[in-house]
Amino acid sequence: MSEAEIVAAVSDTAPILPGDADGNGNAIALDTPVTRTSSTTLIKRVFSFPALLGALLVAGMATVARTFFVDPDVWWHIKFGQVILATHHWPTNDIYSFSVAGKPWIDAEWIGELLLATVYRLGGMRGLELYLLILGSSILVALYTLATVRSGNSKAGFVVTVAVFMLATASFNLRPQMLGYLFLILTLIALERFRQGKQSIIWAIPMLMVVWVNAHPSWTIGLGVIGIYLASGLVEFRMGDVEAKRWSPAERSKLAGVLALSACATLVTPYGAGLAKFPFAFAFSLPVSIANIREWLPMPFGDLLGKMFLVTMFSVIALQLANQVKWHLQDITLFIFATVEACLHRRFILILVPIFTMILADVLTRWVPRYERTKDQVLINAALMTVILLIVIRYLPSQTTLWQTAGNTYPVAAAEYLNSHSIPGPMYNTYNFGGYLILSRGPEHKVFLDGRSELYEPAGVLVDYFEIAAVKPNALAALQKYGFQSCLLQHNEGLATLLAASPDWQKVYEDETSILFVRRGASPVAGIQNSVGTQTSLLQEKSKEDQP
Repeated sequence: MSEAEIVAAVSDTAPILPGDADGNGNAIALDTPVTRTSSTTLIKRVFSFPALLGALLVAGMATVARTFFVDPDVWWHIKFGQVILATHHWPTNDIYSFSVAGKPWIDAEWIGELLLATVYRLGGMRGLELYLLILGSSILVALYTLATVRSGNSKAGFVVTVAVFMLATASFNLRPQMLGYLFLILTLIALERFRQGKQSIIWAIPMLMVVWVNAHPSWTIGLGVIGIYLASGLVEFRMGDVEAKRWSPAERSKLAGVLALSACATLVTPYGAGLAKFPFAFAFSLPVSIANIREWLPMPFGDLLGKMFLVTMFSVIALQLANQVKWHLQDITLFIFATVEACLHRRFILILVPIFTMILADVLTRWVPRYERTKDQVLINAALMTVILLIVIRYLPSQTTLWQTAGNTYPVAAAEYLNSHSIPGPMYNTYNFGGYLILSRGPEHKVFLDGRSELYEPAGVLVDYFEIAAVKPNALAALQKYGFQSCLLQHNEGLATLLAASPDWQKVYEDETSILFVRRGASPVAGIQNSVGTQTSLLQEKSKEDQP
């Protein structure tokens, strides 16, 4: 994406924008008009060098998407999207579990679920892969745009985006939270343009917030960012490398108005104020979830993610000290907040990356030469972008490959076995399996639990699950508490070893991913099945079903 595309629409008299330079490499004034024909301008923008850099980011995202990591929650998100599309009603209570059946529950991510369900219906697993590629590419290009807007230098914006690439994509998956990530970056772009004097764009934020509040609970972060920008301009000072510039009365009024409208937008939901309460209820009333679910755990400094985090953070600080770049008050406030949150909960690395991006852009723009339009080679850019597009399309994984990837983690073949055999219930299932079982089986087949921890923790189910899964001394007593007659487990978990050694349980199904036990004497079953070969053929059949 070129700088022109970031700010200005195509016109016969389009302004030169940040990052442009004349033939000598000198920056041209922002509002210097240059008369050009519309068709020529459009072609030059589409196939400009900055657009080529954006295409390279898409190619990088394609390599990430090929791994196709499917989060356990994706499956039930798809299911609820399917239900909303079919019934035109939004869930208000649980109908998919026996452990909390009928309990009140609101769907806080329904817009993202509609997208997932639609993509899955149209393209199956390959549709999901393409959706991941498009959404991930949009986030990377938005980061590139943010860095370019901040620095006024598209080349520096690209270098910055590459520098944070691994950190940015470490948490990419198909969950609706990626929409929240994208919306946060778009909000920061609008606020940065406002700070630079392009003030009309700020009114797009409340409209964005209407979608955001229905897509993912991270909208609270968006409101906080707007509030920090507003508060940082209420004072004016310079203290070392930190400075604050006071907003004019008109700017202050506009920002306050945007904040107020954005807050009101949080009520525009199928649940009224219910979605506005949801993030706070989750944060302050679910200690078991926050203490045990991986994404809510502290930053793992011994792992690759933690090491990348430390390198990036200390690089920002070192570059800042070496170059004495001034910190805007809102920058240092956001940097401290995002760093603390990322250390406490690894999932908040998504907040920190855009803040890193803006600060690094300020530093690197001093070292990276600007893009010069007069030296652009449109034909070469177009050829390279075409090659990149063809390579990305050529190496998209097949349906069969994607189902095999999913089958290595989720009970794809086991679910088919359950659907074709009379297995006694209630059935215990591993946490990560619940979402897939909801999608692949009808509502008459209830799960023990799935990824909706806000539903299961208040009822005590989540505590019982962690007791059982960890094979603590009272694990068998907990199994007895719910009257489980069958258990679907991951092949290598500890409970599988315990049940295999117990005379009260018999193994009736096993593949490379899943293992199914039935309590002896519960009811007749069709016999033991070890179906590694069956699993492979089943995955191939499912890939054929996905063909549009």
